[in-house]
Amino acid sequence: MLVFSVHTAAGWLSAAFSKKGLAALTLPAETKDASIKNLEAMGISAYSSMDSLKQTNYSGFDQQLQRYFDGEPEKFEIAVDWSVFTPFRQKILKVVRDIPYGTVLSYGQVANLAGCPRANRAVGGALGSNKILIIIPCHRVIYGDGTPGGFGSGLQWKSHLLALEGLAPGPGGKYPLAEI
Repeated sequence: MLVFSVHTAAGWLSAAFSKKGLAALTLPAETKDASIKNLEAMGISAYSSMDSLKQTNYSGFDQQLQRYFDGEPEKFEIAVDWSVFTPFRQKILKVVRDIPYGTVLSYGQVANLAGCPRANRAVGGALGSNKILIIIPCHRVIYGDGTPGGFGSGLQWKSHLLALEGLAPGPGGKYPLAEI
């Protein structure tokens, strides 16, 4: 694995790249070392560090992350290493990857779009396995009643990311679901 760290307005993020694509991305941390420790906590252990993405297939990814955390809409087109997920989780996470910036769907809506109606809880399990945060935006999936639901990195991060994308909860702490 190759590891690259980038500083954004929100802090340091670290990304791990396999030969197939992005395999893991942390949420921001206060220091580069803390960000790399977060990556290691995701199971990334044997790696080489890179100082720049310029000579790779991922040139510009660092600027995209910086713009995203500056509050600019970004659609990340970076290659993802899907082999780190089971086929079912791939199906769910590919649907989630396509949720547009500033939009939220329910676990049930994601299950339906993946062709797995009634798999709401399994959607939650798939999202819990996501190591490619932001790029596979699991923070954009909420409960069917509009409340935030869960988030492995904590609901404060989920609320922060949704606010960054211009979403604010309405009465009762509920977000408006997108129509599908």
